[in-house]
Amino acid sequence: MHRRAGLILLALAVFFAALSPLTRWYAFPRLAKIPADQYQDMVLVAKDATLLDYGTMTERKVPQVTIVQTLKGNVEASERIERTAGRDVVVWDGLSYVQGPDGEMVSKIPERYIFDAHTQEPVHARGEMVDGDPVRREGLEFKWPFLTEPRDYEYFDAQARITAPIHYKGTQDFRGVEVYYFEQTIPWTEVPFPRIMPVEGITRETVAKTGTTRWYTTVRKFWVEPVTGAPVYGEEIHKEELRGGTLLGDREKVTAFAGHVKMREDYIDHTVDLVTSQRVVVLLMTSYLPWGFLGLGLLLLALALYVEARGRRARGPGAEQPVTSEPVTA
Repeated sequence: MHRRAGLILLALAVFFAALSPLTRWYAFPRLAKIPADQYQDMVLVAKDATLLDYGTMTERKVPQVTIVQTLKGNVEASERIERTAGRDVVVWDGLSYVQGPDGEMVSKIPERYIFDAHTQEPVHARGEMVDGDPVRREGLEFKWPFLTEPRDYEYFDAQARITAPIHYKGTQDFRGVEVYYFEQTIPWTEVPFPRIMPVEGITRETVAKTGTTRWYTTVRKFWVEPVTGAPVYGEEIHKEELRGGTLLGDREKVTAFAGHVKMREDYIDHTVDLVTSQRVVVLLMTSYLPWGFLGLGLLLLALALYVEARGRRARGPGAEQPVTSEPVTA
């Protein structure tokens, strides 16, 4: 009986010990993925910003500029790309909508971002674009990989259509969540005009004929929860200028937009709560379950050895022989 119990315990110990690395290195990459149909939105604001009035071509101070960013999973497009990509792919159709204090549209930039559902690495496929212009992304955009490392990454800038390093600047506490702080600086770079301009009748083609160019620089900041790779907060110190050409008259340049863009307070609270709950799910597959299975396997192994040792003592010399008494003679 002891031997049978010991063998059962030993088999369970081997099973749970093997399950530990399988959970971490096999199940986690296959289960931890961005859903193909995910939808998310975010509202950012720049208070006391500078904005160009395209009607008079003069810059003015405004109390607030609002940026609404939406990301919508395109399931049909992702399934089509997966047939040839050989891996799970997510297609995000994004829109960055900027509006002034009067609610009027300032700019409207769509983009399509195609990436690996687990690693977040870009997947190059037909349809990858920013504002209708084909692009070939390198590096991250919007989200860091699961189990983000404290190091520099490459990050794609949609305005300039370039990839540049985003530097790890240290570990911080953000509202009770341990985060990695990253910062990227894009120096003054000439960038395309939006296809949809805020004034009817003005297009990027008509502006190009005037010789006026659009320039942009930004300091981009992200506070990233490293287990999920999700930013819990972000800021940009953003500046745009129009330079030269007949559109500006005798002026060399004029500010098109300048402001310190920050995530709106209600979206910060929602994002922190969402990331905190997702963090537990990722930790289950990468830490809690693997270490728990390994600990349980070791415990069962120790118990199996104990049961076997106890059985051996019970089967010691004379343990299995019945005790008989000698006959008594008169």
